[in-house]
Amino acid sequence: MPLHPQTARFLELLASWTAPPRGRDAGAEPTIEEMRARIGAAFPAVRRELAQVRDLTVPGPGGPVPVRLYRPAPPERGPLPAVVYLHGGGWVLGGVDDVDAACRDLAAEVGCAVLSVGYRLAPEHPFPAAVDDAFAVVASAAREPGAYGVLPGALAVAGDSAGGNLAAAVALMARDRGTPLVHQLLVYPVTDTAMDTPSWREYGGGYGLDAGTLARFMDLYRAGADPSDPRLAPLRAPDLSGAAPATVITAEYDILRDEGEAYADRLAAAGVPVEARRYDGVVHSFFLLAEIFDAGAEAMEFAVRRLRAAFDDHARQGSAA
Repeated sequence: MPLHPQTARFLELLASWTAPPRGRDAGAEPTIEEMRARIGAAFPAVRRELAQVRDLTVPGPGGPVPVRLYRPAPPERGPLPAVVYLHGGGWVLGGVDDVDAACRDLAAEVGCAVLSVGYRLAPEHPFPAAVDDAFAVVASAAREPGAYGVLPGALAVAGDSAGGNLAAAVALMARDRGTPLVHQLLVYPVTDTAMDTPSWREYGGGYGLDAGTLARFMDLYRAGADPSDPRLAPLRAPDLSGAAPATVITAEYDILRDEGEAYADRLAAAGVPVEARRYDGVVHSFFLLAEIFDAGAEAMEFAVRRLRAAFDDHARQGSAA
């Protein structure tokens, strides 16, 4: 469908948010430091109040991993199911502050705890630092649920963009390492390293997420690693059977659309329960910007329903056991 008017307005706003500093050649590539400084200003949002929001650390392979824990009810009310959330930013940008509003919304609407992971970023910490940090948090929550006020076994993983890549990779690692997950929520995920799909070619420039920028970030993150490593490119995993049930959200005008949908197709072919939904007329980042995109609010509601259903199914299975 045609570009939604809300999308056209967002692209105008994005151009102003990412304009080069005065005196800088408009065609000059911004530094990583400049891009990191801008990203927080690009995603303003209203943050709802929750019963508990606290920062903590989890032991990881490279040292303590920062985690922000969200709870919609105080700890004395008892344990809750939990979602480990992994932010986007091309493995190079972003942090827990940039998805704070979305994590608060997920916690409140799903009725769960959310553990938002401040994983290590490239180029300072290339692959597999980010995915190792992400799995360390998932493994800790599964192994010691009481430390986080989490119901044993009621654990899901979620992420957007590069965070969706990490969530998919972690779901495969969890399967292989005997760490059960009830669901994986993948929002316009990076699933491959090939960068050669029709959506890459068609929407590589002028639609928010620039193909050249993401290719630059992927090079910084990959740092010479095997491009077919499933922790880097889940779509290239030889076998997806046994992975956690999935929800995959994509955007029509997004370079990552085709690989996200291809991953959903491969999950389904492997017998993994999956529901994929494309939102037409919108671009990358819409999910985090409900104040700009009506489709962002709709996608968040869809994600909430899917996570609630996954936790409800887990509770029913536990009752029947």
